[in-house]
Amino acid sequence: MAKTKIESDLLSPELLAQLERMELVSRKVFRGRMKGERRSKRKGTSVEFADFRPYVAGDDLRFIDWNMYARLDRLFLKMFLEEEDLHFYTLIDASTSMDFGTPSKLTYAKQLAAALGFVGLCRTDRVRIETLGTPMRRPGPVLRGRHSVWRMLDYLNGIEPGENVPLLEGAKNFCLRNSGKGILVLVTDLMDKSGYEPALRFLSTQQMDVYVIQTLAPVELNPAEQIKGDLKLVDCEDGDIAEITVSRPLLDRYKRTLDAFVDGARTFCAKRGMAYMLANTDVSVSHLVSNYMRQRGLLR
Repeated sequence: MAKTKIESDLLSPELLAQLERMELVSRKVFRGRMKGERRSKRKGTSVEFADFRPYVAGDDLRFIDWNMYARLDRLFLKMFLEEEDLHFYTLIDASTSMDFGTPSKLTYAKQLAAALGFVGLCRTDRVRIETLGTPMRRPGPVLRGRHSVWRMLDYLNGIEPGENVPLLEGAKNFCLRNSGKGILVLVTDLMDKSGYEPALRFLSTQQMDVYVIQTLAPVELNPAEQIKGDLKLVDCEDGDIAEITVSRPLLDRYKRTLDAFVDGARTFCAKRGMAYMLANTDVSVSHLVSNYMRQRGLLR
């Protein structure tokens, strides 16, 4: 099928050329509902021979190797590599706190989702993108094939900030809609007053490869050069107000708190078999994809 020229604010031509050569990788054995182009570790009955195993009562007689029986006088079954679909999900935090920075953390999340989704669509994986606030009765579309790129981009462009759903509630609703195996990339700033731990703990129990991309703006990572004087801070999600005076001791305490927060999230994920990445929106999506995500094993 002829390739369609793609031009979008979310996918630059340079990034597209880079993504064309990539492939999503699952660390776990997954089971698709139909055979696709991806080879799995699970032994099945497709066309490529893998191994033998002894016959046991109840096995399908069609797969007995009669030549082996003639030589050894024992029954062996032929085993084959089975090809399966990869299910790839991106779950985006579209809360008000993500509408911060230049570009905003939400815009960055959508660019990342577009890049990873494009890789999946080019390899005929099953791709679904949703937000934490996606209604139960209106799940995101299941996309497959390069011709679905425009549907993916339209869906992403329609995502707006303001879905102030607790992380745990959003994670549970997502898993109720999507109970299969595959890869899940959660893009969020992890800013939830009730804590990120319950949500990530819940996701770690699912039969998915989970990647947590904590997305923060440069001013959140290093506010020293941009925030000064007396300030009134207003929580963009619940309206809580705090008045502060920015000083060197306060900035130092903020940095220690942020470092502990990031290290805590990284350790929490590692202990539960989830991959963690900190994404600074100052770092291009192209660099994040081609370097950090390859190093973490999500792409090759």
